[in-house]
Amino acid sequence: MNDERDETTTPGVDWDAEAAAFDDEPDHGLQDAQVRAAWAGRLRDWLPQRPGDVLDLGCGTGSLSLLAADLGHRVTGVDNSPAMLERARAKLAGRDALFLAGDAAAPPVGERRFDAVLVRHVLWTLPAPDHVLRHWRDLLRPGGRLVLVEGVWGTLSPVGIPADRLTRLLAPLTGDVRVEHLAGDALLWGRQVDDQRYAVVATI
Repeated sequence: MNDERDETTTPGVDWDAEAAAFDDEPDHGLQDAQVRAAWAGRLRDWLPQRPGDVLDLGCGTGSLSLLAADLGHRVTGVDNSPAMLERARAKLAGRDALFLAGDAAAPPVGERRFDAVLVRHVLWTLPAPDHVLRHWRDLLRPGGRLVLVEGVWGTLSPVGIPADRLTRLLAPLTGDVRVEHLAGDALLWGRQVDDQRYAVVATI
């Protein structure tokens, strides 16, 4: 099995059991200064320049939430693993951040709207991604951004969502879609990778 599948929100994984060791992966815990700086630089470019409200779906232990908070954003994180959320709350203690238990496909945020919805390695696991994307779009304020980090992993039985499919799904929602290929940036992952990894930034 390709080990990258264990680094995503693969269906059937007990994420409460995985939480204690989740941050051991370089691109999860972002404990290495170079890896953390690489992700911080990308988020600085992807998220709105002015401080705003960021919804981090499938937030895990809150590493990207922490970077967003460091950029001045007010963060709401959603995850369905209580153990992951416990670590996220500890990681962002004292920050302008709120963490909620819930489904990334239908986050429990009521009528709140956000300046950015940030989602990493989650969309590919969800049924009916076109409906999910439409719902996430509706959580944005005018001019808000969808920031989606996805990929395709494995060779014998690849899993994930290709960039061209994701851009087609976004086409009815917005004409402003930018794709950045990330596999070549070893600093983001703490090692060289040879699969497809990318980010899509869609402005609504």
